[in-house]
Amino acid sequence: MTPDHEGDKRYSSPLFNNSLMKGIEVLTAFGPQNPDMNLPEIAAATGLSRSAAQRFAHTLETLGYLRKDPRSKRYSLTPKTVEIGYRYLLVNPLIDRANPFLLELNRTSGETVNLSEPDGTDMVYIARFATNLHASVHMPVGRRLPMYCTASGRAYLSLLAPKYVRTLLESAPRVRVTPTTITDIEELMDTIAMARENGYAHSDAEYYRGDLNIAVPITDAHGSPIAAVNISAPTARWTMERLREELVPLLLSTGRQISSEQPPLADAEPFRKGYGIMPAYP
Repeated sequence: MTPDHEGDKRYSSPLFNNSLMKGIEVLTAFGPQNPDMNLPEIAAATGLSRSAAQRFAHTLETLGYLRKDPRSKRYSLTPKTVEIGYRYLLVNPLIDRANPFLLELNRTSGETVNLSEPDGTDMVYIARFATNLHASVHMPVGRRLPMYCTASGRAYLSLLAPKYVRTLLESAPRVRVTPTTITDIEELMDTIAMARENGYAHSDAEYYRGDLNIAVPITDAHGSPIAAVNISAPTARWTMERLREELVPLLLSTGRQISSEQPPLADAEPFRKGYGIMPAYP
């Protein structure tokens, strides 16, 4: 057990597989700051001994999730690691239901539309329909953004109990990413209360400069928030006032549809092509 997990009762269960956890930690140690690593670097990044790092790296290389450069002896991720997350996208019923509505919103608004789900104090982007116009922000599926300074996060938080919202906000590092980022707890609580009252949330270039966002929560059959849909629009084409007037009504309608309706089969079918067994070619 790593120091970060000491004292956490979830990790002391007899059913918990510590070796599996360590193997996943090796994979997730790779990132923009560590695109490739040698064994000492893997050990340092994960808290493993060098011999343990070697065993896990060799196993993951054998399984095809890591590759080792024969000259530098440095390891890096392989495309096979994408398969793990891709399977989630294939089996997620929310994505399946939402895709046709997201596409329609993308077409009618002309701007980028995203679907995201909560994970801890972040929102994870699980579906995206990009604008065909110039966009200043690249937001690939799988990207995580903090709840406190994003419209999607605030939309999700707006349907939670205020006491729980405050606890979540206080537990997250709140960094002033841009000049307009709100980090003060009371101001954030007021912003989320406004979102609760209006039915939508907004973020005025608080994570990316020049990027305006509006978002609405997606709910389950019991009215509990499970996700959020947002429109991302550049300040070069929009003001927040215009977004509120022209696109918020479209966004609210899309949120209601995803929360309560199934798309027509003809609209959903194109998104399901290729989900089965791929054809074999001679």
